[in-house]
Amino acid sequence: MKAKVNGIEVNYEIHGKEGAPWLTFSHSLACSLRMWEPQVAAFQDRFRILLYDTRGHGATEAPKGAYTLDMLAEDLRQLLAELKIKRTHYCGLSMGGMIGQVVALTDPGVFDRVVLADTGHAQTPETRKQWEERINTAQTRGMQPLVEPTIERWFTKDFRGKPIVDTIRKLIASTPVPGYVGCCHAISNLNTTARLKQIKHPVLAITGEQDAAAPGTRYIGDNVPGAKLVVIPQAAHIANIEQADAFNRALAEFLSSPASGRA
Repeated sequence: MKAKVNGIEVNYEIHGKEGAPWLTFSHSLACSLRMWEPQVAAFQDRFRILLYDTRGHGATEAPKGAYTLDMLAEDLRQLLAELKIKRTHYCGLSMGGMIGQVVALTDPGVFDRVVLADTGHAQTPETRKQWEERINTAQTRGMQPLVEPTIERWFTKDFRGKPIVDTIRKLIASTPVPGYVGCCHAISNLNTTARLKQIKHPVLAITGEQDAAAPGTRYIGDNVPGAKLVVIPQAAHIANIEQADAFNRALAEFLSSPASGRA
């Protein structure tokens, strides 16, 4: 389905029980809403699930130019408003976790519980240089040269031969270059470090143990007041796929635990 929000057409899907609490999932860079299929299968009997393709990804429009995390957050806010979703649990992985932090900080009434998975809170000069290199590769050579280096970061060596990884390879390769580049610009300017203590939602910070982003996710878990941290063994960046059962158990426990008394 498509909705016109914030000047673009956004692709989305709705699954699960009508009338149940909403649970929104937001995917990583160079992926699409398809990455959440293990979670849809596990949670559609208990929640009304919203999946959407981020600006520049999947079947959502991919305008040229640099995007910002505020822009991506506004896309989500307007999509929720268009669908008349007043409040939702939220689970964002990597880029999706960055978008979630921005919304939690700027429009806290939208979210109930917030899951920030395999994500970070700031960039360094070294990581900004990496983003510049990836932008240059995409602009000059297209997405194909980025596929295998991305797979190596995203999955542990033992998992890379699984059939599902070929599906992810195709998603990376088919990501529109303007969308990839636009979102790389957004990610490269991430800096929520000083504001993490302002997040008042119940937060689950969850990371694959072998994820290069794990230190950033751990920092979020340590610095958002009352946040819970879960580290998943034998998983790298896309922990929701590589160790879907462990990810789903942690998510289910968090969503069903007693309220903490925060917003």
